Amino acid sequence: MDPAGASVANDIGGEGEKFAVGNIYSVKVITGDEFRGIVMAYDPVPNFVIGFGSQEGSKPRAGHSKNTRMVNASFITELSYLGKTEDPLLTDNCCVNLDSLRAKEALAIRQAEADAERLGVGVTAEAQSIYDALSKTLPVQWEKSDILVMKEVRVRSPYLSDCVFGGTDAANNRVKKVLELVRRRLQLVGT
Repeated sequence: MDPAGASVANDIGGEGEKFAVGNIYSVKVITGDEFRGIVMAYDPVPNFVIGFGSQEGSKPRAGHSKNTRMVNASFITELSYLGKTEDPLLTDNCCVNLDSLRAKEALAIRQAEADAERLGVGVTAEAQSIYDALSKTLPVQWEKSDILVMKEVRVRSPYLSDCVFGGTDAANNRVKKVLELVRRRLQLVGT
């Protein structure tokens, strides 16, 4: 876009004064967009103004959504000064729900711990692939380099059907059958 016809921004006082933090403006840019906003920052080198406004175009209220805009001041065609606010960022009214943040943190930690438990330590990529595939159909967990299935059947390296031990005969046979299907699906040698 050619900002040639957008000379209004350069005609209204000094840039630093005009775009002082807290000034409230009604703005029209060369694209035809119109909005109201409060100046949050101004950078004279690239000539950018950063500001925000609420849905109604008035001073945003705490707890309500705000739209942040970054505008090249050279592209402003109309600029109407509407006033000044002392606290453009509403820092006194900003609030962070600490309980919600703590809950999100706890959930993220639990998820990271669960993800870490699914990774075998000192096992081959093939062993991890078998574990991941088994975990989709059966409850599994790592116990050193062995895969413990249904908390009773153990699959030892090299993770073949004849490396399945423990548990009831029914559980043992089920794990062997699923292991064979997994190895076939993963196209692993020694199925």
